Amino acid sequence: MPYHPPRLLIIPGLRDSGPTHWQSWLQIQYRDARRVQQRDFSTPDLPRWSERIQRTLESAESDGHRGGWIAVAHSFGCLALAEHLAARPDSPIREALLVAPAEPDKFGLAEQLPHQRLPRPTQLIASQNDPWMSAASALRWASRWGSSYSNLGRVGHINAEAGFGPLPLARRWVEQARARAAREQRPLHADFREWSFAT
Repeated sequence: MPYHPPRLLIIPGLRDSGPTHWQSWLQIQYRDARRVQQRDFSTPDLPRWSERIQRTLESAESDGHRGGWIAVAHSFGCLALAEHLAARPDSPIREALLVAPAEPDKFGLAEQLPHQRLPRPTQLIASQNDPWMSAASALRWASRWGSSYSNLGRVGHINAEAGFGPLPLARRWVEQARARAAREQRPLHADFREWSFAT
């Protein structure tokens, strides 16, 4: 079977990510990227936002996509993605980047979110002075979810208002995740080719 690289899934936070936001910048780097569109970006509803992720994935699969996904989430979108991954261990999402998660306690959601390792590899990127989540809380959630953790310093909420139009580290992560997926598939294709030539 031909190799299909994983596609990029963009999961914005509250009020969506506008045209100057790094998520929008990242999305235009990949023609086949999909963006999760919430019915109401102003209302933080964890079950509905999580379900919307699933609907987006199902829609793409009905169009014939078979290569799996890598997801890049921001703010409240990180919480929705964590809920999705915990609730659906068969999710086609292979890896996830969680950038500047929102503090679950601000929405009364701490007990609704998973408190155990997520079933997919994740990396959590935080800030030392994020008004939406303290660095200490970000580290606690990264530990609970089994995420690798990075703190970028005093850079705010890592959004357009904080000066993040382009975010090269997010693109590097996408490229590295795609390379990991290719390496995992390569031995299977090599074995198949060797068997074909031998017979």
